[in-house]
Amino acid sequence: MDAAAVDAALDGLGDRAVVLQWAQRFSVLADPSRLTLLVCIHYAREISVSDLAVAAGMTDTAVSQALRLLRAHGLVTGHRSGRVVRYRLADATAHELIHQVRPHPGRT
Repeated sequence: MDAAAVDAALDGLGDRAVVLQWAQRFSVLADPSRLTLLVCIHYAREISVSDLAVAAGMTDTAVSQALRLLRAHGLVTGHRSGRVVRYRLADATAHELIHQVRPHPGRT
């Protein structure tokens, strides 16, 4: 057994609850519809449910259901402006992940 390698692996692993939390977040991100919504929100910066539905090619109801789950996992946040709720990314790590999935247009 390579004790140094095991120690390094355990140090890198850290708190297993954090690993579990990220595994749950990745399961949320693994759904193509939810990932599409996150990418759309990222590039719009702030967007309403109806506008997001048009951009993602989904129904308002499907978008609302997906946003509930994304909010529950701390990935998006919404704020009300009159009768309209606008959503934006709430997680810096998700922001960085989106850059890996879909870099800004025109950049390599």
